[in-house]
Amino acid sequence: MKTQHKSGLHPRNRHQAPYDFDALCQRTPELRPFVFINEHGTQTLDFADPAAVKTLNRALLALHYGIQHWDLPPGYLCPPIPGRVDYLHRVADLLAESAGKVPTGKGVRVLDIGVGANCIYPLLGAREYGWRFVGSDIDPVSVKAANLLASSNGLASQIACRHQSDPKQIFRGIVGPRERFALTLCNPPFHASLAEASKGSERKLRNLGKAVAGAPVLNFGGQKAELWCEGGEAAFLAAMIGQSKEVASQCLWFSSLVSKKENLPAARKALAQAGASEVRVIDMAQGNKVSRILAWSFLDAANRADWWSARID
Repeated sequence: MKTQHKSGLHPRNRHQAPYDFDALCQRTPELRPFVFINEHGTQTLDFADPAAVKTLNRALLALHYGIQHWDLPPGYLCPPIPGRVDYLHRVADLLAESAGKVPTGKGVRVLDIGVGANCIYPLLGAREYGWRFVGSDIDPVSVKAANLLASSNGLASQIACRHQSDPKQIFRGIVGPRERFALTLCNPPFHASLAEASKGSERKLRNLGKAVAGAPVLNFGGQKAELWCEGGEAAFLAAMIGQSKEVASQCLWFSSLVSKKENLPAARKALAQAGASEVRVIDMAQGNKVSRILAWSFLDAANRADWWSARID
């Protein structure tokens, strides 16, 4: 297994520098009330405030990616933009290994497993690389909201989100028998229970210097299916790896974020048992937060290179 060690954000990531709050507020004036000068004399906002975080996201998407319409149903997951787009840049490099260069355009089809109401990977991937996306989710509200975001931003021809009616299935019922995808993405639920998710939010608030009293407010929101599932991240990864065998020839690379490093050994074992021909672990870092992408393919190097000439658009 090859492990790539990266420090900081990807070189193509637009968010290398601190946020330019003046430019963000100029593009999205509703951000202005949330911005203040801290004790170090720099502009910032309260990252423990869900309204502030959501408005920041709206401003970032508008300023840097031309996403003019972005909102969420109350209580749904509000993702950090720099980290999400970093995932896309890293896997774009993975595709470039067999394509000869970073592939762009609608001929590159990507499946986002658990697209969420925020639709963040399809929106960013469509804007950064022109890719075409299918998003899946077990929550019909998320599917409706994601499709609305796609159409509101003129991307209905590039983004189509589908409801997964069987929560135990990941690919079956979503991937058609003749469909082919260059890549799958996933940000799996990483907690095993609501109690565990709440404790994680408490730690986050403490790290942000906020006292915790009673049930914490999740500053990034999140519904049950977005934050936790039975068995947590490890169980979800095991299911995804096992079920990926069913569509092994229909996808060039499968991938998932892995937030807990201790889940990698079991995932490696499962991939070996599944017969994956290539496995990668790609490290990512944003400030003090470290995570990684687990990627695997059932195709050998020659077949991965042939993929681009034989793909069905």
